[in-house]
Amino acid sequence: MQIRLIDLKKQYESIKHEADPKVLEILSSSNYIMGQNVKEFEKEICEYLGVKYAVSVGNGTDALVIALKALGIGQGDEVITSPYTFFATAESISSVGATPIFVDVRLDTFNIDPSKIEEKITPRTKAIMPVHIFGQPADMDEIIEIAKKYNLYVIEDACQAIGAEYKNKKVGSLGDIACFSFFPTKNLGCAGDGGMITTNNDKLATICKALRTHGSGIDGEKAYNLLNNVKETASQNDNSDNTVYNPLKYYNYIVGHNSRLDEIQAAILRIKLRELDRWNNLRKEHAEYYNESLKDTSFVTPFKDINIKHVYHMYILQSERRAEVVSYLKDNGIATGIYYPVPLHLQKAYTELGYKLGDLPNAEYLSERTFAIPVYPELTEEQRQYIVNVLRKFE
Repeated sequence: MQIRLIDLKKQYESIKHEADPKVLEILSSSNYIMGQNVKEFEKEICEYLGVKYAVSVGNGTDALVIALKALGIGQGDEVITSPYTFFATAESISSVGATPIFVDVRLDTFNIDPSKIEEKITPRTKAIMPVHIFGQPADMDEIIEIAKKYNLYVIEDACQAIGAEYKNKKVGSLGDIACFSFFPTKNLGCAGDGGMITTNNDKLATICKALRTHGSGIDGEKAYNLLNNVKETASQNDNSDNTVYNPLKYYNYIVGHNSRLDEIQAAILRIKLRELDRWNNLRKEHAEYYNESLKDTSFVTPFKDINIKHVYHMYILQSERRAEVVSYLKDNGIATGIYYPVPLHLQKAYTELGYKLGDLPNAEYLSERTFAIPVYPELTEEQRQYIVNVLRKFE
């Protein structure tokens, strides 16, 4: 039996009857950029997450960069974040000229440890960027309390966690601003790249809208007025065709980016959004099956806090014999993934920050032990039984 870590073909087949006609409809419409599907998807994300604004962008990394810029974070500033995550988290901070300050993680949840944050705060600290890693929300009450105490922003990196909940509130609605990725392998993934910024702050939403499209047009003018305390308001609506010719895009007010979600991706995401909760529940069922089936083995199964809803973007096991078990699973047709083999503070790109082995022991410990096994929604009962049987035989 051959089992992929993530099977995107199976997911496509489940929505093919809806997706194919919609893609052809968009192609024949010739309206490809920032059209009605994008507007409707942003509205639907707001309703799903319970937020006031959703600003779609080209990818999750751009979402993080634009969110940081909207908050005015830049050269000389510091942002506290996790070392146990994908590189884009820290990369976005560096991209705006700020410095990522890494705080060690909890061994159980893999999320940033709030008890270790305050000691890293300096006069240059401007924000805390918790990561809801693998679909498990971080300890947001403690993080928000610290942020308020020191007058810091909270930027949720929710790129792996759409649909997850912290104390009955969706991630993406908890901090000052939040970021999502729709990379194909995510719980809600498109057929290419895509991202989203969410916030309840009017000013931040306006600036993000301007930054995603070169700081131009009506959104650019509004952002410029907000940033420069200009009382004038834009008097016209930008309803021009964004694909062929929009004269307003040639009036630029702030320096921004070219980071837009296209119509085809938005249409596919709208279809998948309707399935997201069901798919996340299937991931949860698979995770619970693994937890029960492996509880008397040497494998350490994922911890789940009682106050949260985990959406299992990845199902992560721990083993002292990781290399052996990964090789064994491969020999038996089961794909795995190692997340993450090198914690961010020890990446070559951050050598100049001066971290050394032993500085953040929990992140380093996890990077040596953790690996992912398949948990995608389309996984069959036969497949997951086979995975468990192979793992138990390894013992």
